[in-house]
Formats: sequence, structure tokens, C-alpha cells
Amino acid sequence: MEPPRGLLLHLWNFICFLPYFIGLLLVGFLKGAIVAPIVCVLMTTGNSVIVLGLWPAHAVWAYFCILSAKRLGPVMKLLVCILVALPLALWPVCVVVGSILGGLAYGFLGPVFGTFKAVSEGKTDKFRHCVIDGTWDTIKWSLTFVRDLSDVCLYSYFSVMDDLRKQDPPDGRIEIRVAYVPVAILVGVLGFAVDFPVITVMAALKSPYMLVKGWHRLFHDCIGREGPFLESICVPFAGLAILLWPFAVAGALLGSMVASILLGFYAAVVAYQESSFYLGLCYVVAALSIYDEYSNDILDMPEGSCFPKPMYRRNGGLQPGSRTPSFSRPASFKNPPSRTSSFATPMIELKPLVLLDSLFQECRRQGEIMVLEGLITVKEIDDAKSGKASGRVISVGLPAYCLFQALLRSAKANCTGILIEDNVTEITSANRPKDTFYDWFLNPLLVIKDQIKAQNLEELEEDYLGKLVLLSGDAEKLKNSDIGPPPESELRRAELDALARRLQGITKSISRYPTYRRRFENSIRAILEELDRKNGKGRRSASGSGSESTFGRMFSNQRSFRTKTTNQEDDQETERDGDVV
Repeated sequence: MEPPRGLLLHLWNFICFLPYFIGLLLVGFLKGAIVAPIVCVLMTTGNSVIVLGLWPAHAVWAYFCILSAKRLGPVMKLLVCILVALPLALWPVCVVVGSILGGLAYGFLGPVFGTFKAVSEGKTDKFRHCVIDGTWDTIKWSLTFVRDLSDVCLYSYFSVMDDLRKQDPPDGRIEIRVAYVPVAILVGVLGFAVDFPVITVMAALKSPYMLVKGWHRLFHDCIGREGPFLESICVPFAGLAILLWPFAVAGALLGSMVASILLGFYAAVVAYQESSFYLGLCYVVAALSIYDEYSNDILDMPEGSCFPKPMYRRNGGLQPGSRTPSFSRPASFKNPPSRTSSFATPMIELKPLVLLDSLFQECRRQGEIMVLEGLITVKEIDDAKSGKASGRVISVGLPAYCLFQALLRSAKANCTGILIEDNVTEITSANRPKDTFYDWFLNPLLVIKDQIKAQNLEELEEDYLGKLVLLSGDAEKLKNSDIGPPPESELRRAELDALARRLQGITKSISRYPTYRRRFENSIRAILEELDRKNGKGRRSASGSGSESTFGRMFSNQRSFRTKTTNQEDDQETERDGDVV
């Protein structure tokens, strides 16, 4: 432990700051008490109307899509119909209860955190911001949440179910092997009977160590002003963490008990996948070792486990839950945070929606060019806003084309990530938002970028692939449009078709993100308003046939824009080099 540095000075600063903190906390509590009921009523009423109103349609459409799905066999359809009944029944209840609790929690905490944020941001009129900040923003966010939920219920849900109904099975139908179901159920029951009590006992025995270890770390940080005690504004909250740490330990114990239930019943999945009663029992024992190893890593205890870890997969390769270098004990458990870091230091990590923001800015710019060139029509834009299939070129093709342009620029620049925002900001694996949900989209895009780079596309192939990405969602328009000569090699043509399909598929998955449709409609509205402003009296419509000259003009504009952007980057880099010198 490092010796205390300036302990008396820090203690005096803390005593002086305490009345100031209590005053801000009271103001935040008062604002939260006023805003919380309003937010709760708005979210509960809006979400309840949407979910309860659409629940009959959701239930009927779910069973229709399951029964008509090409990927599912007869027994699998029957089992899915039985299993889906419980989520459908609990969905309205969960939304209503979650809206009440979430509305009260966010409506109360939003103004509280807004009050402290108004002080820490260095604003001029801090008193006014302390009174105002966090009130209207919280109410507006609650309305935005209701809007996003309506988009999920109206568009994302039906899109996912349509894919389930229409997709052809790539490797045959998914069917249940009825003979192995009783064996899997028996193994699952045995797994629960063994793993639940043993893991509960292990968690209970390690809880006192977790309590002492946590208190030791928190008091160490408090004395040395490290970690959560680094900033004065966080000292009261960090002190509250010391008092509430036993509740965190109790929550960890309950979480371990819930996890033991899942680990135990997962033995049924292993037994069914491996078609072996013995391998299922091996997983029951291995699950104890997996939990013991991970809990030791979290608590910084000696590595390893006293339980055996038999192989429970036939391939003998890397098993889920096996120890790898990526799961080794992080250095953050051993080294405390540095005192040099501060809230004033700019964060390298990007915001989660920075990629979407850049995507829709590019969609707006590209959409204006394509409408003016006659490549897409105003009717297709209106169809995209209403969710019709004829608007797929706008709703999926245009964002996919913008993603392709970003990946192409990144591949040409030999970037490790994806260039956005006029080739200035780069999203990489280091500064990406640390959300698992974000990896679902970023990692496949990085893979496609590497594939585009490996293809070494020529200029004509770039134009061909761009047109294919834009129009492949509308087979009729793609057939009637002259997108240029395809590559002579059938293998090359198949590779470009596969890239276009993957980009279209990833973009379609991104379009189901809750905030996507709201941002997409704002972008489309901006395109139409810009066209009205440029044309004066009205929108300029086009035939939508997409002739070769139209494609040539549009893509020549893209090439000239890329050349202009490259020149601007060179000029900016030269200026930066001159400033450095």
C-alpha cells in the first residue's frame, strides 16, 4: 500500500466539499421527485398502448411464421410453438412492469446526474444549469424511448419473423432428434441437482473473502485517493460504495445461484448435441471447475480449481469456458488506476452511435446525389418511409452502399479499422465502444473490409460492386438497370456477389436496431427538404430506370469526390506537418 499523500489536505477539501455536495444532491432529489412521475406516466402509457395494441398481431404472426418456416421440421415447429407461448404471454407484463420501474428510476436519476453534470462541465451560469439540466432532456428521452419501441414492434419484429419464414435451409431442415430428448432431459435434471448446491456452497464460502477483499481495496483507494476516490465529486459516491459493499456481495451470491441453474441445465444441451449421456455427465463435473476458475480470477485468488475438468466435446478442441490467454487474469486486478487520469482528460473510446451518425450523414449526401442524378426516385423514398418492399433500395441498399464506400476507403488507406467522418475519425478494436452488441456489427464489417482489400479491386470492379450493393435488394430494378459489364471470371463474379449479399445482410440487421429507423427517417426527411430547397417549387422526380449514362455520371462524381477528399487530406497533412515543424 502506498503511503498517504496529503491526507490532511484531502480530508479538509472533502469536509469543505461536503455541504456543496449535499446541496446539489437535494436539488437533484427535488427535480427527480417532480420529473419521475411525469416520465413514468409517459413511458407506461405509451409503451402499454403500443405493446397491448400490437400483441394480437404479434402472436398470430409468430405462429404463422413458425408453422410456415422452411428451416424447421415438423417436430421442431411443434416444440417452438409450445416454447414461444410463455414469452408471448409474459411480453406485455414485462413491458408494463419494466416501463413503470424504468420510468421511475430514470425519471429520478436523470435529473440527479444532470445536476452534477452541469457543475462538472464548466458552464458559465452554473446555478441556472443546476436547476434546468436533466429535466426536459429526461422527458424528451422518455418520448424517444417510446418511439424506438414502436419502431421495434412495428418493423423490426416483423422483419425478423419474415426472415424466419422465407429463408431456405442451407444445410437441410432443423429437426429434433426425438430419441435423444429424454436422455438430454435426464442429464439436465442431474446437472441442476449437482451444480446448483455445489456452486451455491462455493459462492457462500468465497463471499466472506470477497467482502474483506472489496473493503480492503476501497479503503486503500480512499486513503491514497486512487480509483473512485480520485475526483472530489466522486468521493461521496465512493464512500457510499463502502457502506453498500455487503449488498453487492449478497447480489454476487444470488447471481452465482442463478448462474448455477443455467450451468446445470446446459448439460442437457451438451448431451443432445454430442448424442452422449456420458459427455453430458462430464459437462456437469466440468461446469464446477469452470465456475471455480472464473471466480478465482475475479477474486484474485490462486489460479486453477480443485475440481476435475473432463473433456465433454468429441472434437477435443477448445471448449466453451476453457482457459485461454484472453480470459486470463487482467492486469487491472493487480494495478490500481493511475492518479494522473481525470475527467478532464479526453476519452479515446468513441460513443456507441458514432458509426450510425456517420452512416446517416453519408446517406443524406449520397441520397441527394442519387435523386438528382435520377438513380433513385422520390417515390422510392416515400415507399421506404412507409416500409414497403419497393423501398428496399433506399432502406437497405443506400446504407449498404455508404458502408461499402467507407470500407473501400479504409481498405485503400491500409487502416486497421473503419474511417468515418470525412476520413478523420477511425473506429478500431482499441477505441470501439465496449459493448457486445456493437461487436455484432463492427467485427463482420472489419472482416468484409479485409476481404475487399484482399480482392485488389480495379476501378471498374469497384463501380460494379457498388451498383450491385445498392440494387441487389430489388431484383427487378437490378435486372432492368445497366450496371456495367461484370467480371469475366465466374469465380470473381461469384466473390463480388457474395460480398454484396453480406453487406446487404449486415445492413438489414443494423436496420433492426431500435434507434435506426428514427435516424433513417430524419435523414430521408433532410434529403427531401434539401431537394425542395434546391429545386425551389418542388421535388425533382426521375423515371427510376437507371440508365448507363446515369450510373456513369453518378459514379464519376463519386470518383471525383474521392480524389478531392484525398487532395484535401494531403493538404491537411501538409499543414499539420508544417505546424509541427
